[in-house]
Amino acid sequence: LPIDTKYFKDLELEILGLFDDLDNSLDGWLIKSENYQALNTILPKFKERVQTIYIDPPFNKEQDADYFYSVKYKDSSWATMLENRLRIAKDVLNEKGSIFVRCDYNGNWIVRPLMNEVFGEENFRNEIIVKRGYVPKGMTNQYLSGTDYLLFYARNKEKLLFTGAKKRIKEEERKWISLDMPGQRNTYELQVRYFFGKPWLPPKGQHWGLSQKKIDEYTKLGWIRINPNRSYMDTQDNKVQGMPEYLKEPELLLDTNWTDIKGYETHNTFFPTENSEVLLKRVIEGNSNEGDLVMDYFLGSGTTTAVAHKFGRKWLGVEMGEHFYTVVLPRMKKVLAYDKSGISKEVKEYQGGGFFKYY
Repeated sequence: LPIDTKYFKDLELEILGLFDDLDNSLDGWLIKSENYQALNTILPKFKERVQTIYIDPPFNKEQDADYFYSVKYKDSSWATMLENRLRIAKDVLNEKGSIFVRCDYNGNWIVRPLMNEVFGEENFRNEIIVKRGYVPKGMTNQYLSGTDYLLFYARNKEKLLFTGAKKRIKEEERKWISLDMPGQRNTYELQVRYFFGKPWLPPKGQHWGLSQKKIDEYTKLGWIRINPNRSYMDTQDNKVQGMPEYLKEPELLLDTNWTDIKGYETHNTFFPTENSEVLLKRVIEGNSNEGDLVMDYFLGSGTTTAVAHKFGRKWLGVEMGEHFYTVVLPRMKKVLAYDKSGISKEVKEYQGGGFFKYY
C-alpha cells in the first residue's frame, strides 16, 4: 500500500534517507497551484527537460457547465491566459519535444493562431479529431457537437521524436489473403517457401508473393496461417491440401481521425470532462520513450499523470482546484497501489509501485 509521509512524520526522514538522489528516484511531481505561478517557479529546474506536454484547458463558454472551475472567459482574456502559459511551456520542452492542446469549437479558432505565434507555424503537425462523448448543455436548433480537436505542435519539427502509433484491426474485421501471385518461377529454389518449418510450392503458374524473410517475420507476429479448407495443384502437379495466407493490414497507421476511441471517460472519477486513458495512451505512446518526462499543467482529473506512470514515463502535473485533494491525489495513490481501470491491463509492465512528491 502507498505510504503518504504526510501522515507518518516520524518515518519521513528515514524513508527519504534511503535515496541517494531523490529527484532521480521520483517518478513524478504533483503541484497544487495556479499554473502560471507554478510554471514560472519550476522553469529553472525543468527548462528543456520535458518531452511531451498535453493540456486540456477550460473551454471559453458563455455559460458555466458542470465544471469544477470557471469557464466564463472573454475571448481576449482566454487567449491571454493561454498565451502566457504556452510561452513558458515552450521553454520547458526539449528540442525533440511536442505539445498537444485540446479544444472545442469555441476555442480552436483562437488556439491555432496562438500556437503558430508561440511555436512557429512551421512546427504545426496536425489537427486531430477526437470524439466528445457527452453532449454540452444548451444546444438547441443546431447539430449536436460530437467532436473536439487536438492541436499537435513540435518544439522543432526537424528534431521531433515521433514514432506515431498504430491501431489494431478487430478480429472480426481481419482479412486473410492468399500468398500466391501470377507468374511461375523457373527453378525449385525460386519456387519454394517454408511455412512453419515445412516446404511449400505455389499453385501452378503462380509464385509466393513474400520473401522468406518476410514470411518468417510475419509468422512470429501471427500474420501467417494455413487455411485447411483450400486446396490446389502445385508447380509439380501434386495436389496440396491447405493454402498459405497472410493477414492484410493487421495494423493500420493512425491518421488524424481518432473517433474510433472515446475522448472522455464517464465513470472513473465523476469528473465531467475526464480525458480517457486510451486517448492519452495514443499521445504518450507515439511521442515519448520510457523514462521521458510528460507534463500537464491543466491536470483536471489526473488522466495524463496516471497514464504516464503506467507507461513508465516520468510526469509532472499542475492543478489549482480543490479537487487536487479529492480527485487527483487519491487517483495517483491508487495508481501506485495498482489501479485496474483504464489501460492498466494493456500495459504488462505496469504492476503498481512508484514514488512521487506533491506540493
